[in-house]
Amino acid sequence: MNWSWDWNYAWSVLPSLGEGLVVTVEATVFGSLLAYVLGLVFALLRRSRFWLVRTIVWLFVEFVRSTPLLVQLFFLFFVLPDIGIRLSPLLTGVIGLGLHYATYTAEVYRAGIEGVPKGQWEAARALSLPRGRTWTAVILPQAIPRVLPALGNYTISMFKETPLLLTISVLDIVGAAYEVGSSSFRFVEPLTMAGILFLLLSYPSSLFVRWLERRFGIAH
Repeated sequence: MNWSWDWNYAWSVLPSLGEGLVVTVEATVFGSLLAYVLGLVFALLRRSRFWLVRTIVWLFVEFVRSTPLLVQLFFLFFVLPDIGIRLSPLLTGVIGLGLHYATYTAEVYRAGIEGVPKGQWEAARALSLPRGRTWTAVILPQAIPRVLPALGNYTISMFKETPLLLTISVLDIVGAAYEVGSSSFRFVEPLTMAGILFLLLSYPSSLFVRWLERRFGIAH
């Protein structure tokens, strides 16, 4: 076996991987924001007074959770143009990631809301607070801090799943590594460096989530 690790080549691929890393971070950040907002909307709609609304949201959440993210990305990327909706690959990836993980964050929010003591609901009713005021001033301020560690874990999971966006032409960090490797016919260094970059970002993020768990007294 004549192959040997080439440090000069490994360092030379970093600028290309850095460009891909920016795309990966963008997809993760915007996908997470979408998942956080939609997840809260889904959780609130699951508590709607109208059974039809609750049923439709429940069916949508269960359908998305029961199908692979890759299928959903393909649907958004290849089917939407057939009905006249054309999105850039990165925007398609952000929407796909956001929708997929919103169905999981919805369950996280639901658990956080149900964890608020019943006495808080009764106190709000005793004070005749409007429904909207009850949510914004009493329930959500207590529920959301408890779910922050779980939201952080899903953000890390999303970050590690962004390489799936390569299948819809998004040149993320793995896509950049593959492109560099294809041009030089050396894949070990770029893919290894891509893995190291993932580790350098995901591990500190995991430590931050653990700090959140300790901060809010939540341990798994």
